[in-house]
Amino acid sequence: MPSAGVGIVREYRKYKKTPMARRLWPVVLPMFAMFHATSHGGAFGWADLLVAAFIALAIARTALYLQRGRTLVDPDGITVRRALTERTRAWSAIYDIRAEPVHNALRYDRHWLTYVYDTEGRRLLLPHIDDWQLDNPPAEVAGLLAVGAPYRGMAWARRPEVEALIRQRAAHRRAWLWAFYGALIVFGCMTVLSIGLSFTSDGPPVVLLTMLVPLGSFVLFAALFHVGWKYLVPRDQRKA
Repeated sequence: MPSAGVGIVREYRKYKKTPMARRLWPVVLPMFAMFHATSHGGAFGWADLLVAAFIALAIARTALYLQRGRTLVDPDGITVRRALTERTRAWSAIYDIRAEPVHNALRYDRHWLTYVYDTEGRRLLLPHIDDWQLDNPPAEVAGLLAVGAPYRGMAWARRPEVEALIRQRAAHRRAWLWAFYGALIVFGCMTVLSIGLSFTSDGPPVVLLTMLVPLGSFVLFAALFHVGWKYLVPRDQRKA
């Protein structure tokens, strides 16, 4: 819920509980790591320790983000405070603020996310301006645009050259995302294969199958998708 403070026009932070399905992953991931370690001999190797460290860091970062993360709106601009970093966009550098629907979102996931776009077409996620914390994110964004107009000193107008940059950056983000999904599918297949080989051979190449092959596939997918980035522009951003 937005609140006011000294020098702050609006402040957005976590005040509602995270959906239960989202709170389960810190339990599920360590269980998966334990299963992965014991499925090939019961001893923790360097790869297992690396996975365990990554999971611990991810859980710690998420916990810190939920406590520290917020969006601050003041006369100077919009400040995004995340787990360890803080970034500010001055009103003069802000091109637009948009609440965007999350297509194909799961029932327990967020269906609206809000971004601030700068004049170079770059976007920055605004923490907690979403449908987990707000009942109507698009209406809240409309209010933010009205709040920022006097500080910005110019009308909120669409510019074709900035819209083109936004579409191009969106396509490249989608290319990275699809490459990640492809590598994740490869990882799942290789994990199943390594578990199967553990029953039929003495020493399956677990590191090769579950780490090197997915990483190689990610590089390959990323290269292919970035070559065809023009075809990856999100449908709702194809208009000039």
